[in-house]
Amino acid sequence: MVQQRFSRYVALGDSQTEGLNDGDDSIGYRGWADRLAEQLSQHNPDFQYANLAVRGKLAGQIRQGQLDRAVALRPDLATVVGGMNDLLRRRFDAEQVVAELSAMFAALTGIGARVVTLTYPDIGKIVPIARPLLPRVIELNARIAAAAQSYGVAVVDTFSHPITTDARIWSADRLHANPLGHARIAAAMAHALELPDSDASWTEPLPPLPPPNRWQAARAELRWVGAFAGPWLGRRIRGRSSGDGRAAKRPELRPL
Repeated sequence: MVQQRFSRYVALGDSQTEGLNDGDDSIGYRGWADRLAEQLSQHNPDFQYANLAVRGKLAGQIRQGQLDRAVALRPDLATVVGGMNDLLRRRFDAEQVVAELSAMFAALTGIGARVVTLTYPDIGKIVPIARPLLPRVIELNARIAAAAQSYGVAVVDTFSHPITTDARIWSADRLHANPLGHARIAAAMAHALELPDSDASWTEPLPPLPPPNRWQAARAELRWVGAFAGPWLGRRIRGRSSGDGRAAKRPELRPL
C-alpha cells in the first residue's frame, strides 16, 4: 500500500485531544494529537497542524463548535474523538452521540480528508465505581465502529487491549491519560494511519506489578473520591463544565 503524506492535520475533540495532563495550564498541554502531529511533520516539511479540541465538550458541542471551522481549514487528515463526556452523564443516548460523530465523519470525508477515530476502554477497570457503565461503553463502541465503517474512517480499538486500562498510563484523576498514555494513543493513531516506523507495539503491556493489598486499594479510592470525583460531581450539579469560557489552543493551521 502506498503511504499517504499528510500536509494539513486538524484535530477535533474534548480534553483528551486537547492534551490534558500531558503538561499543565502553566506550561501548556502537549497530548497525543500534538505528538502525532510531531511525527507527521517529520515526513513533510510543509506540514501544518490545528487543534480545535476543548475540554469538557459533549459530542454535539464538538460538532457545533468545531466542525465548520475544521471543514473551512480543508484538512487532508482529521481526527475525531468524542462521546466519553456524554457517556458519563446521567442521561446518555449512544445513538444520538454517534449521530453527532457520524455528521463529522461525513463532512470531513466529504471534503477528501482521511479521518481517524477511536473506541473506548472498559472504564470500570480504571475507575471501579464506573463498572456499571460497561454496557454503555460496549454499545457506544459498537456504534462508533459501525459508523466509521460506513464512512471509511479508520478506528483505533482501545477496548481489546489490556494496556488501555493499566493505571500507569492514566493520570491521578483517572479521567485523562498521563504522558505515557498520550504517547501510546499517538502511537496507536500512527499505526492506524500506517505511518513509517509505526507498528502495534502500542498494545504491549507494561511489566507486571504486585497487586495492592485491600487496605491500600481502599485508601486510594478514598483519596481519589475526595480529590477528583467530588469536584467533578460538584460541577455536574451546578451545570458547569471544565471547558466553559475556554477556546481552542491551536485554532489555525500552522507549522510546528
